[in-house]
Amino acid sequence: MSDKIQKFLTAAQRLEIENRVKAAESSTSGEIVVMAVGASSTYPAATITGGGTFALLLALAASVLLRSEHLWLFLTLFALFFIAAHEIVKRVPVLKRPFVSRREMAEEVDEAVLTSFYSRNVHETRDRTGILIYVSLFEHRVRVLADKGINAKVGQETWSEIVDMITKGIHEKRQGEAICSAVERCGMLLQSHFPRSGDDRNELGDVMIIGSRHD
Repeated sequence: MSDKIQKFLTAAQRLEIENRVKAAESSTSGEIVVMAVGASSTYPAATITGGGTFALLLALAASVLLRSEHLWLFLTLFALFFIAAHEIVKRVPVLKRPFVSRREMAEEVDEAVLTSFYSRNVHETRDRTGILIYVSLFEHRVRVLADKGINAKVGQETWSEIVDMITKGIHEKRQGEAICSAVERCGMLLQSHFPRSGDDRNELGDVMIIGSRHD
């Protein structure tokens, strides 16, 4: 499991979230999936740009210290520094972040949410009532994506309120509690429109999905 996720949610918090999912689904035919990932993309372009930027600065500094104006020495230093800097930027997200635009992060998260929604079969419930709660740490983004069955009965403003609920909880360092509250809210919405039927079965697992995109 990703260290970022372990720091973000303790084992006890993850268990509590799973228990809340089970409780929420006990009174509805709908399904709720909670997913938390370290990042929604590896951002290879940002890694290259960041590595190149740091390598350039280091090569310039080294050339000044060596009092050398030889181009070949500078290029050699740049190449050596780039190899090291690229690996460091790739492994240390905080160094990569300045080279990723807000727009790119939003686009990557949206794509990851949609991909996860289908790859995790959230779209395959009987009444099309699946809801995916998705948290991506690197981008500081939260998304709630609902299938067309429940989406036809609940307005987008309600999903936005649930996103705000989680986002506020994360900012206040009570992410576990906030996600649990979001699960309960989704459960109430599902129960209101899709109460549990006699032949209902658990179509999707209740276990929280951890670090399944790019950590």
